[in-house]
Amino acid sequence: MRPPAVRVRPPWATFAIYAAVSLFPVLALGVVLAASFHAVATARGVDEGRTEGLLLARAAIDPLLGPAPLSGGLSPSVRGALSHVLGDATRSGELLQAELVDLDGDVVYSKGPAQAPFAHAPSHSLAPTARLAVLGPTAAGGRPSSNAGREVVEVMVPVVGSSARPLGSLEMQLPYAPIAAQVSAGLRGWDRNLIFGLAALYLSLFAVSGSMSRRLRQQVQLNRHQAEHDILTGLANRALFRQRTEAAVAHARRHKRPTAIAVLDLDRFKDVNDTLGHQNGDRLLVELAQRLASFVRHGDSVARLGGDEFGLILVDVDEPLELLGHLRRLIEREFEVAGLPLSVESSIGFVVTPDDGTDVDELRRKADIAMYVAKASHAGVVAFEPEQDHYDPASLGLVSELRHAIEAGELTLHYQPKMTLSDGSTSSIEALVRWNHPQHGLLYPDRFLSLAEQTDLIDKLTEWVLSTALGELRELGAAGAHLNLAVNVSARNLARVDFAERVVDTLELAGVPSRQLTIEITETALLADPTRAAAVLRALDAAGVTLSLDDFGKGQTSLGYLSSLPVRELKIDQGFVTDMLQTPAHAAIVRSIIDLGHNLALEVVGEGVETGEVLRALRDSGCNTAQGFLLARPMPLAALGRWLAADALRERLSA
Repeated sequence: MRPPAVRVRPPWATFAIYAAVSLFPVLALGVVLAASFHAVATARGVDEGRTEGLLLARAAIDPLLGPAPLSGGLSPSVRGALSHVLGDATRSGELLQAELVDLDGDVVYSKGPAQAPFAHAPSHSLAPTARLAVLGPTAAGGRPSSNAGREVVEVMVPVVGSSARPLGSLEMQLPYAPIAAQVSAGLRGWDRNLIFGLAALYLSLFAVSGSMSRRLRQQVQLNRHQAEHDILTGLANRALFRQRTEAAVAHARRHKRPTAIAVLDLDRFKDVNDTLGHQNGDRLLVELAQRLASFVRHGDSVARLGGDEFGLILVDVDEPLELLGHLRRLIEREFEVAGLPLSVESSIGFVVTPDDGTDVDELRRKADIAMYVAKASHAGVVAFEPEQDHYDPASLGLVSELRHAIEAGELTLHYQPKMTLSDGSTSSIEALVRWNHPQHGLLYPDRFLSLAEQTDLIDKLTEWVLSTALGELRELGAAGAHLNLAVNVSARNLARVDFAERVVDTLELAGVPSRQLTIEITETALLADPTRAAAVLRALDAAGVTLSLDDFGKGQTSLGYLSSLPVRELKIDQGFVTDMLQTPAHAAIVRSIIDLGHNLALEVVGEGVETGEVLRALRDSGCNTAQGFLLARPMPLAALGRWLAADALRERLSA
């Protein structure tokens, strides 16, 4: 079932939504501020009415009144003066109504048309006050109000006359329209400034938010790019390569077109780092990444999987072997690093989907296997074949258990004697490792050794075999004093520059002379890294260790290369020896190897001897030593001791 598609909103849509949403708080702020400004302006208008009332009371009314309380009434002259003063104000419209009220709350003088009655305050609470009011539809006493529905400012101020204490109060109704006009004029300026200010604020927020959003999007894109790409080369990394592999597999399945998944690994890249330094090694990787990126076609993909390992996806490709061959030749062209011309080789393994499967992890694993086969065989480019896959889950589990087995003492050694054909004596023994597995019983090397050789665990295993075999050789006492001990090593062992030094240290620790040790190596181990292998072999030869080339005839070792190595022994591959009497071609190969070895002054060993006829044929061909089940099967140390004692007895009886 496919996962649901995720709809990604375009950046402009997200920004538009953000802009619309951010507008709401700015508008809300504008409404709140506008309401606040209007309330303040109205309050100031009412205060202005109170100020006008105070001015009228102090400037026009108080000079007309004496010290006598208003409750005693007003004289005709005072009334006339009040009518003159207040009449002018009411006629001009500056005053709608005015009343003089004594301290008991009784109106002693009134001027203007009757309106809604004032709320007369008691004498003890006289204080200048003002409020905004709306006149009712009818006047007091039921008369129609000519000012009904108008906004007015009601003002109450104390009058003191010539006295120091209030004599009563002057209560007035002032028209609010002139005051409102002034307030509106001021508010228009406030509103204009508010609109401009909020617009500037919104635009500033809009610009800042836009800039921050753009930077955040850029940072998100940068983080996403860094999460999916290799920092050094800029290529896709392992995670993105897996995603692209999934897409390529789906494309191949949907369109029924082959797609190749390849893993590329540089050969001896460690030498570049060790010789020129990691900085120049990184420069080489960058140059290589650019070369790979320029090679792939539109729709293809290239990634750095880690270290000097790269992955490639080649879609709709009919001849991946040919195409990857071109790529390998492109890689072999010289690079210039730190002013030096460098040429590197690569090993490439690949699978083709859907033929080799559609599971992404399984395809990657198979491509890795093919790459290791290419590296081990120096084939350059290798397509995955099912017979290459020895890495089933059970075998992989054995690798993790093997590390524990070495420490827990579950390993043991068996020894197979070799016979000198000239006199029938036992000249040497070969150490062969076995694993006493707690669940699977006794396991032979073909179950776990090839897996260990693909990991650094082979170093630990070889060290254990070497030290244990040398120690047990000492335990044989006099029977082992004249024997030569042969121990097999792998290509990974020879790739360690200090391997020869480790062997010498182990010999010294065991107290065994170096002349009693033979290191057996295969042709494929030599070819894995010829330069480094030759250096290690020369160091071993200089230390007095005998070197034997095992399974000779299976590989492709050139005679020139063979003659340059300090090898002292050739072991003919048992595939030629076992059926040499039934296959004339194999018999010819055996005789040729024997002659070649003797011409190079080498001892020749025929292994896989299972019949007397084969043994006699080897002797007649001049072979020096024989090894096989006919002579003795591999046996534990205790059985070997008994076998050597019986062999010595046979020699004495036949003497």
